[in-house]
Amino acid sequence: MRAITKALWAVILVPAVLWLAVEPTALQADTFFFLRNNMVQISGVLTIFAMSAAMILALRPTWLESRLDGLDKMYRLHKWLGIAGLSLAVTHWLWAKGPKWAVGWGLLERPQRGPRPELPPGIEQVLNSWRGVAEGVGEWAFYAMALLMVLALIKYFPYRRFFQTHRLLAVGYLVMVFHSVVLTKFSYWSTPLGAVLAMLLVTGTIAAVVVLLRRVGAGRKVGGHVVALRDFPQLRCLEVRVALETGWKGHQAGQFAFVTFDKKEGAHPFTIASSWDGKDNTLSFVIKELGDHTAALRRGLALGQAVSVEGPYGRFTFKDDRPRQIWVGGGIGITPFLARARQLAAGQGRPGQQIDLIHTTVEEDAQALAELHGLADQAGIRLHVMVDGRDGRLDGEKLGQMVPGWDRASVWFCGPAGFGHALRGDLARHGMAVSRRFHQEMFAMR
Repeated sequence: MRAITKALWAVILVPAVLWLAVEPTALQADTFFFLRNNMVQISGVLTIFAMSAAMILALRPTWLESRLDGLDKMYRLHKWLGIAGLSLAVTHWLWAKGPKWAVGWGLLERPQRGPRPELPPGIEQVLNSWRGVAEGVGEWAFYAMALLMVLALIKYFPYRRFFQTHRLLAVGYLVMVFHSVVLTKFSYWSTPLGAVLAMLLVTGTIAAVVVLLRRVGAGRKVGGHVVALRDFPQLRCLEVRVALETGWKGHQAGQFAFVTFDKKEGAHPFTIASSWDGKDNTLSFVIKELGDHTAALRRGLALGQAVSVEGPYGRFTFKDDRPRQIWVGGGIGITPFLARARQLAAGQGRPGQQIDLIHTTVEEDAQALAELHGLADQAGIRLHVMVDGRDGRLDGEKLGQMVPGWDRASVWFCGPAGFGHALRGDLARHGMAVSRRFHQEMFAMR
């Protein structure tokens, strides 16, 4: 979380510092309208910086995963950049429109302006001729993007509709690029602020075009088909095994992929439940019925059905230097631990590392638990099963009772976000250095 927090602040503070270097007296305004003009510029600059960064992250750039601790964290940053961009856009809109309303209501007096100086032929004159158009289309793009962003934040808005509408933000972004190029103060373009802004706008434009052409992750997609299905009705889970065509470069236990079973529905992220040795060209996914799409898969997925798999992604890969690891899998969050356990059972992985797996669940399935116990035995893992109705919720005190020496271990958590945050906070109160030793998969892509 520290990495994405730093990145978020960098996207806001870097352009702010660059702008203040260009406009050192901006906040020493002697008139309201002088201040207003400066606030319109800085709020516009900050808005397009946030939107551009969010657009670039929409490409799922794998080179950023190691720096931001995985695609799950990058999507969290993408979300907060969107929220920041929306908030800044509202601020920009209020500074631009509010004084005009105040003049109309008689609360402010419009300043007297002399004739605008005639500009010599060149780029500045061309941009100036487009000001009216840029203001008009920018305002309407703002309204449309604000609506789309609000819809994206509403959890009850169907994923299919989210998938279909969220792409339209790329169109709005391209309009905002035009708006920014025309209306950014022309003198800025010859400064470091202008150089950084130009680079970001070009990169963001390329990203928007890739999104609109539906080419995100195209080089990491592999076709395949369903070869096996196992239903666990009591757990409302379906295990799907997919045979891949050539092109899959392998994955590490704990990573996930975007899987497309229905092109109309789009790609959904699922943790890979199988290990990889390069010989068996298949992947397994354990899918919990959590919504319309996953419920439809349990009812309608068929053997031989074509699928598309994009990935792998994620940094929840169990890499650390601790002599002991504690895995906590809440419900369907057991999936990455299945992949790692299968890898260890096959004789791969770090020898000698002590591992305790705590699986917390609401529902019990005798067959699934028996298989989990067998896999844990083969992998040399100590398994602890907690049923919520019988054992209560896991906290720091219970974890300490189950795993002596827990304070020397690292904790790897996958499960409901609220559960993870509560456990992390409790372990911090018990003295664990959670910033370095508590690893949490934030499996929320919207």
